[in-house]
Amino acid sequence: MTDFAPLQALGPLAPVGESQASALVDYLDHYRLAPLLKEEVGLHVGFIDAEGYRLWAQVWSPEAPRGTAFVVHGYFDHLGLYRHLLERLLGQGWRVVLWDLPGHGLSSGERATIDDFEEYGACLQALQNHLSARDMAPGPWIGVGQSTGAAILATDALGRGSSAPWQALVLLAPLVRPWGWPQSNWLHRLASPFIRSIPRKYRANSTDDDFATFLREHDPLQPDRLTLTWVAAMRRWMAHMLALPSSDLPVLILQGEQDLTVDWQWNLEVLTSKFPQARIHRHPEARHHLVNEAAPIRDLLFEELDAFLDDLACPSGPVPSPFSSPSTTL
Repeated sequence: MTDFAPLQALGPLAPVGESQASALVDYLDHYRLAPLLKEEVGLHVGFIDAEGYRLWAQVWSPEAPRGTAFVVHGYFDHLGLYRHLLERLLGQGWRVVLWDLPGHGLSSGERATIDDFEEYGACLQALQNHLSARDMAPGPWIGVGQSTGAAILATDALGRGSSAPWQALVLLAPLVRPWGWPQSNWLHRLASPFIRSIPRKYRANSTDDDFATFLREHDPLQPDRLTLTWVAAMRRWMAHMLALPSSDLPVLILQGEQDLTVDWQWNLEVLTSKFPQARIHRHPEARHHLVNEAAPIRDLLFEELDAFLDDLACPSGPVPSPFSSPSTTL
């Protein structure tokens, strides 16, 4: 199986150069990202030190971007799996920031675990501060999150309230609580004093059979165990998120009705109470991993994404980074 260990020798986030090309080529080819690197698209790659972690990050940029989209992946995922979403956002003129969560992909940290979900949010804010200080994240800002990534973005927006830098959020199959939580919650409480982790079960979380096979058999960055520490952190985060005040931020929620990973019906009730302005689109055939659904389903979901982003009220002319001026309106 492909070994991406040489990429760990790369330094801080920087434009792609000749010295990086040999280390990156296998990675970009393996995850089919290479075709997106065109003459009119710039790419920065490398690591960012944040909150005690070394985070693998990429910034893809078309000419004259209309703003910056921060993409946050789901549990067990990494940024290499998000090429369809990346291609769509680039095509719509957005600069796209992707990064691997702590313990995922090429980022540092114990695999697929975290002591507290607040660490995810702190890493996101550190990443934003890093890019803003280097004028690499023009406004307005949107957040696009899949599952756990959606949970991170929603908590960030709700927790920061009126000071949140977001113009809008797009939540894909968002996590509030997982499928079967009332039963699995009790099982976790009973088992956690004795068991550190359990083997991961690969479910067909997309109707794209090729994607499901790739995850199981051809992705060397997939963790193979679910840690009970992560589950405990999720439980604490859930109580915190439910206690946060609501927000009038524009939000698009995309949800598959065949999703057996999150308790989507309960989750939608919670999220519509937290984001009363949310626009919800449910697809009757879609499963959980929406950015990697079969093309006919994915195209319909992305059309909803395009329409939502086009409907956002964007001021004319260049918009500064949300951190560049206290008078910036998002």
